[in-house]
Amino acid sequence: MADEHKHEEPAGESVKEKITEKIHGHDSSSSSSSSDSDDDKKSSASSLKTKVFRLFGREKPVHKVLGGGKPADVFLWRNKKISAGVLGGATAIWVLFELLEYHLLTLVCHCLIVALAVLFLWSNASTFINKSPPRIPEVYIPEEPVLQLASALRFEINRAFPLLREIASGRDLKKFLSVIAGLWVVSIVGSWCNFLTLFYIVFVLLHTVPVIYEKYEDRVDSFSEKAWAEIKKQYAVFDAKVLSKIPRSLKDKKKA
Repeated sequence: MADEHKHEEPAGESVKEKITEKIHGHDSSSSSSSSDSDDDKKSSASSLKTKVFRLFGREKPVHKVLGGGKPADVFLWRNKKISAGVLGGATAIWVLFELLEYHLLTLVCHCLIVALAVLFLWSNASTFINKSPPRIPEVYIPEEPVLQLASALRFEINRAFPLLREIASGRDLKKFLSVIAGLWVVSIVGSWCNFLTLFYIVFVLLHTVPVIYEKYEDRVDSFSEKAWAEIKKQYAVFDAKVLSKIPRSLKDKKKA
């Protein structure tokens, strides 16, 4: 009996040791290397001061993360008139199709009727006013922007395929579980509302969350740093109690 108690105590201690090693894995190595000389201490202290925790590990400004250019300017309200116009247009479309239950084909037909009536009156204005009728402008879609849009869409789709293949291979279990959890959350949200409402919610979030985050960047980053530390702590506990007990043969088969 005494021997059994001796074997049970190290098992409990080993789980605690795994958790502490995962949370404080690199603390001992950094402290030993920094204690070699005073110059190393000063350089490590200065590097810790300059290195600030950023949400999702980003190193670029929010404008660059959103892709830069005009879309980022619209999302960050660099030009308030354009951003308000885009958001107002999206709101009008959502009100028409969702609240008023207007159909797309009906809207297209009504717009064409109004456009043809206006053009007819405009081209026959000589009968109403004693002047030559104004010329109807020629409208056409240029080829270059359409090709650029198709090329950009093709590039993004081709870049997404290797990422999905890497996630499905099971090499990174943490990434696989996070993607599954994210898709599960999206499926639940999608069951609450239709696609148009979901698209409008995402569109509104893109016009509000980035600009608020850019304004209160330091506060959000400090709060997210504490939250991320707590998530890592809970994941370390889950890894020590569950993932570490998975047989190594299953992990080797996944890697193969």
